[in-house]
Amino acid sequence: MAGQVTVDDQLRAAMPDLTRAERQLASHILRHYPISALGSITVLAKAAEVSTPTVVRLAQKLGYKGYPDFQGALRAEVEAMLVSPIAKHNRWAGGVPDTHILNRFADAVMGNLQATLGQIDHAEFDAAARLLADPSRAVYAMGGRITHAMADYFTSLMRSVRMSVTLLSESSSGWPTALVDLKPGDVLLVFDIRRYENAVLQMTEMAREQGAEIILITDRWVSPAAAHATHTLACHIEAPSAWDSNVLVLVLVETLLAAVQDLSWAETEPRLKRLEDLYARTRVFRRFR
Repeated sequence: MAGQVTVDDQLRAAMPDLTRAERQLASHILRHYPISALGSITVLAKAAEVSTPTVVRLAQKLGYKGYPDFQGALRAEVEAMLVSPIAKHNRWAGGVPDTHILNRFADAVMGNLQATLGQIDHAEFDAAARLLADPSRAVYAMGGRITHAMADYFTSLMRSVRMSVTLLSESSSGWPTALVDLKPGDVLLVFDIRRYENAVLQMTEMAREQGAEIILITDRWVSPAAAHATHTLACHIEAPSAWDSNVLVLVLVETLLAAVQDLSWAETEPRLKRLEDLYARTRVFRRFR
């Protein structure tokens, strides 16, 4: 549910009270969340360059009996993020408040908004916006079966703000063509929420190998593509439905667009004026007298 505390939430909240080694371990887990902590304790300790007792102490500081208990909570989250639409519907259908669906859905969305805004790192968001506003970098956007619509919406508006913005094909068979033109330093905006798609992960990995800066918009369980991302923005997506809600994904998209517009307004304003002149000449929009 939207208000449920995740291991990710616990790690971020505990950061100020951790020792240097524990913060190093927690940061490693968060950078590769949740995959990093699903293996053995020795593998995790080695990857984070800490001792195994440090792993145990961190788990206990978070309120778990030990590493196995910590892993159990993490595995439960992984199971939750991979549930099918039917399972999601069945979970919401029982024990819900006796109110209209409009009210229940609105309550879920408002809870998602509050939780998402509470966890977004402002510095991370600002850095992502600066990459997208940099005119020396081409921008590409892509999504999965459902989130492709978010990438489409983003590119439709971003093209009004700046040049060199490309929407990758909805079909993964067209993605290699984009990789041919991708230059080191270019930006790839990726949308990937549960159930995470193998093709999206593969494309993200290949783009990173070519030197692209990856901005990932994902859910609170965090897509495996985060392992290749420069910046990751996670949002809460659960709703009383068989499908996850994209409302907060859309909020992040529109806020990024507003931030990029502000950062590049000196170039964007004359561009928008030229665009409006072209719309007027081609009579794209209906004019009211």
